[in-house]
Amino acid sequence: MSGLDRKEELSRSLADVQESIHDATARASRKVEEVTLVAVTKTYPVSDVEILHQLGVTHFGENRSAEGLEKSSIVSAHWHFQGQIQSNKIGAISSWAHTVHSLDDLSHVAKFERAVGEIPGKRLNIFIQISLDGDSSRAGVRGDELLTLGQAISSTQHLDLAGLMVVPPVQAEPEKAFSEVAELAQRFRNEFPMAQSLSAGMSGDYEIAIAHGATHIRVGSQILGPRVTHA
Repeated sequence: MSGLDRKEELSRSLADVQESIHDATARASRKVEEVTLVAVTKTYPVSDVEILHQLGVTHFGENRSAEGLEKSSIVSAHWHFQGQIQSNKIGAISSWAHTVHSLDDLSHVAKFERAVGEIPGKRLNIFIQISLDGDSSRAGVRGDELLTLGQAISSTQHLDLAGLMVVPPVQAEPEKAFSEVAELAQRFRNEFPMAQSLSAGMSGDYEIAIAHGATHIRVGSQILGPRVTHA
């Protein structure tokens, strides 16, 4: 596919997603400006990131730190890390990411604080990833652990507590899952008024997430097409 054909393809799919976001916010009596579209570009080439940036996309998400570091060095935008956090990658993540969506380990708070503190003028937005089913084999913390994590993050000098992030279990009914997380997010805001954001919803369910208050939706394949896999 030529570069021009790819730009036309991405332009059409992006416009479709933006129209869906507009419709979903209207149905929820919300303003479209309340929702940040994070284009999830993991495994896609940096040329796609450059095209989307030319089309007006300003937020991009990556799951691998090395991939995020490479792409962020080429495209100046707001970069989100949303993958599993490995302790030995915290310094690297802090060097390029502006927002982290997947913190679920209390020990990582101090490590991010130390890493970010070593970068002059740097601040890092942090979402706490919550588990709706309490399955310890999956990422995310239980609801009863939120207060401790929230207090730890809000007590730092270089980290900003953004809110909660959720990836519902595969078997979960989206309407019920996002309704539950919306209630948790509201209780969390009551304790931490600065944590106004909710990262929820991906390509298959972001319209439902918007109906339940999502402020950040993470959309990949619906914009970029079938995902390319690396060895």
